[in-house]
Formats: sequence, structure tokens, C-alpha cells
Amino acid sequence: MSKITIAIDGYSSCGKSTVAKALAARLNYAYVDSGSMYRCVTLYCLDKGIIKDHSFLTDEVIKILPELKLSFQFNAKSGINETFMNGKSVEKEIRTLEVAGHVSAISTIKEVRAHMVAIQREIGKNKGVVMDGRDIGTTVFPDAELKIFMTAEMDVRVQRRLDELLSKGEHVSFEKVKQNLMERDHVDTHRKESPLVQAIDAIVLDNTELDKEQQLQFVIQLINDLSLSQVTRGEGQGASEK
Repeated sequence: MSKITIAIDGYSSCGKSTVAKALAARLNYAYVDSGSMYRCVTLYCLDKGIIKDHSFLTDEVIKILPELKLSFQFNAKSGINETFMNGKSVEKEIRTLEVAGHVSAISTIKEVRAHMVAIQREIGKNKGVVMDGRDIGTTVFPDAELKIFMTAEMDVRVQRRLDELLSKGEHVSFEKVKQNLMERDHVDTHRKESPLVQAIDAIVLDNTELDKEQQLQFVIQLINDLSLSQVTRGEGQGASEK
């Protein structure tokens, strides 16, 4: 089977990145966490003092976009894909609750989304890529051969996010994390620019009761089915031409 583009969309903390990373490793595809790109913009705005008291001027955010150089590199020592901003790994910094509390608002800016989408399309122009986010199958790669829409029950998502934060030494309450996720869901699904919606041709993966391996196998089976259907169509066309 020739290389394809795999778009994985879904809500915050439903395991998109976990599945996408494992899938990219299994297929030897490039992996891009589009959400981390918006987190980088948010982190940069926080560092530059553009975000103050939970507010910001849109024009100031737009102005700094050309200053951002984003890339992704696999760290063989840690075994994870790291996000780099202007030559520095910011994987830890972009995962804080502070960044999470502002990223949805920053991502509503039309110019920010256009800038990020242009970068994402450039990365995936040769296919062989797994990209996760909130508008990958609807806006970035509407013609992706495989689209997955991931979801999970709210309390399960909250616990996953809480475990992630605690593992990084950030101590927060279950209720605070839940409030953050609920707010992000509302902003993500109601924003004017590329809101989070399920693509018409996306396949839903509810992983509330599935472990990582079960989720991976679910997607691998979809790819195998897609490959088989391509072969079948090819054989059919060959027969009709004889």
C-alpha cells in the first residue's frame, strides 16, 4: 500500500497524541502534534508578556508569528517526539496547565490558524504522515485517506490529564482540570475559525474503555481494511479493462 495521510481529531486529553505517536512509529511515518504548535504560540505570548491577566491583543499575537520557528524531533534517549521552538525543546513548558488555560483562546485567531495550517500542509505534502489535532480532517487535510475522530467520557479524560500533570510535578485538583477541559471543549467547538467537528467521513474511536494497544489495533485494522479495498478496486478496474 502506498503511503497515506492519517488525520486524527478529537477532544482534549482523549489520547490522540498517544495513538498517533504509536501509529507513526509502527508505520514508520512522520508524526505531527498540531496542538503543540498552538501551545508554542501561547507559550511564546506568555513569555513575551503579550498575555496578561488572561487577556491579550490580537494584533500583538499576529505580529509575533513570523518570529516562531517550529519543528519536531525524535529523542532517541527519551523515546519521545519533542516539539522545538526557535531551536529549543519546549516539550515540558507547553504542557503546563497555564498554557492549557490560554491555548484555546489563542487558537481562535484566524491568522494564527492560517499560519499553523500552512506549516502543517507543508510538512504533510508528501504523505506518510500522522497528524493529530482538532481540524486536521476538516481543514488541514480534508482529502486524507483515513480520518479518525477520538472521544472518551469526561471523567476518564480528566483523570488522564491529571495523571499527566502529576507525573510532571504539577499538582492540581481533579475539579480544576475538569473545569479546564470543559472550557476548552466549549471554545474548541464554538470558535468561528475551524471549530472542532467530526468530519463526515471520519470513523469514531471512543476509547473510554480501551487501553493503548487496543486503540492502536483498532486503527491498524482500519488501515488494513483500507489497503484491502484499494487492492479490490484495482483488481476490479483491471478486470473491466480486459
